[in-house]
Amino acid sequence: MSDNPPALPPLPEREQIALLEPFEGLGLKDIVVVSTLQDAEHAAAELLAAGVAGFDTESKPTFAKNEVSGGPHVVQFATREMAWLFQLHRTECNPVVATLIASTELRKVGFGLSTDLTLIRNRLNIEPKAVFDIDSEFRHRGYRKSVGVKAAVALVFNQRFVKSRKATTSNWANRQLTEAQMRYAANDAYASIRVFDALFGKP
Repeated sequence: MSDNPPALPPLPEREQIALLEPFEGLGLKDIVVVSTLQDAEHAAAELLAAGVAGFDTESKPTFAKNEVSGGPHVVQFATREMAWLFQLHRTECNPVVATLIASTELRKVGFGLSTDLTLIRNRLNIEPKAVFDIDSEFRHRGYRKSVGVKAAVALVFNQRFVKSRKATTSNWANRQLTEAQMRYAANDAYASIRVFDALFGKP
């Protein structure tokens, strides 16, 4: 009997992903843009009850060579049913965001989070805890290249995760998020929790 580990499925190419059925994300009815302290506290209670959440941040893009990002401007969390988007210009809610990010009771899972965490440390002056970068699990399983959310969704679900380029480079510091921004931010976090569940055997 061979001791060789089973061959890993290769990372799908962009052209292969384009042919897959789309991944169904959260709709607007399942996305809450947190606008009051009461909203924030309700979100925190739901998230802490869940114990694990998909996690990501969005920052207004920088285009000039030495321009420093003032981000993150949006911090998003998703459970298997809902997503909450915190806009950091609503400063009355920021202590709740900071508490969630620093909490060891809420496991935060996402992709490629090192830049996000650096920005969070600078902006909120806290140390993120209980953060799990799903990319590290793919590396642990033998993938040499970084596996982002698109490749992960294709590998795990054989589906295509749609990311709008326009939303990626949009102004995340806007006071009012567009519907496209809301869907984009929520589903980045939602895809993370779904991939995490699939990798670790949660149905």
